[in-house]
Amino acid sequence: MKKLTVLACILLIVTTSFLAAAGQKEVSTVSSYVFAANCAWPPLEFVDENGDVVGFEIDLVNEIAKVSGVEITIRNVAWEGIFAGLSNGAYDAVASGVSVTEERKQTMAFSTPIMTITQAILAPQKAVGLSNTASLKGKKVGVQLGTTGHIFLEAYLDANPGFAVQIKAYDEIGFAIEDMLNGNLDAVVTDSVIASDFVLSNENYASKLKVTGSASDLGDPEPIAIALLKDNTQLLTLINTALAKIEDNGTMDALKKKWNIL
Repeated sequence: MKKLTVLACILLIVTTSFLAAAGQKEVSTVSSYVFAANCAWPPLEFVDENGDVVGFEIDLVNEIAKVSGVEITIRNVAWEGIFAGLSNGAYDAVASGVSVTEERKQTMAFSTPIMTITQAILAPQKAVGLSNTASLKGKKVGVQLGTTGHIFLEAYLDANPGFAVQIKAYDEIGFAIEDMLNGNLDAVVTDSVIASDFVLSNENYASKLKVTGSASDLGDPEPIAIALLKDNTQLLTLINTALAKIEDNGTMDALKKKWNIL
C-alpha cells in the first residue's frame, strides 16, 4: 500500500510538471510578426530605383522591431484587399498610411497615431484656381481606389447634388498622377503627405506638379496609425510601448525629417 502511495505521488509530480511546462509554452511571448504595406505611397513606403522597399513607415517598423527585440517582416501587399488579409490572418498588422476612421474602428484596433494628415489637391504647374473642394466642380479628378480621398470625395458628391465632378479611381496613386500629366485629369486628391512628397522630394515631378490647395472639407484631419485585429492586445501593447520610446528618444522626429514629413 505504501509503495502504491509513493508511486502515485511520483506520477502526480510528473504529470503536474508536464502540465506546467505545457502551460508555459502556451503563454510564451511571440517573437516575430508580419506587417503588410502597400509600397506605392512615397514617402511612407515605396520601392526605390534599386528595387528595395523603403520609406518613413518602413524605417519606423524597423525601429519598433529594434526597441522591442522582436523580428518584423514587411510584406508588400496591394491596397485593395489589404484589410481582408489582416482579417483572415495573412499578417499581423498593416503599416501603410492607414487613416483612423470610425468605420474602421468597428473591425480593427489602432496604435497611437504616428502623424496627422489632410486631403490635398495636386495639379499640374499650369493649373489655376484649384484651391479647395468646391473648385473641383466640373473637373476630372483622380484618386486611389479605396483610400479616404476616394471615400470622402464620393461622400461629398452624394451630399452635394449640385456638385458635379468626374472621379476616376486607380490601383496606385502614381498611376493617377501619370494620367494627370498625360492630360487625362485636371487634378488628383490624395493625402497631404503624399502630395508634398511628389512636389518636394521627387525630382521627376517637382517641376511639373504643385499642391494647389487643401480639400480640408473632405472629412476631418486624419490620424495615421498602425492597424491590427481588435483582439491582438499583446501586439498593440508592444507597438505603443515602442512608439513611446521612439518618440522620447528623438527617433520619430529624425525619421520625419529624413523623409520630409511636414
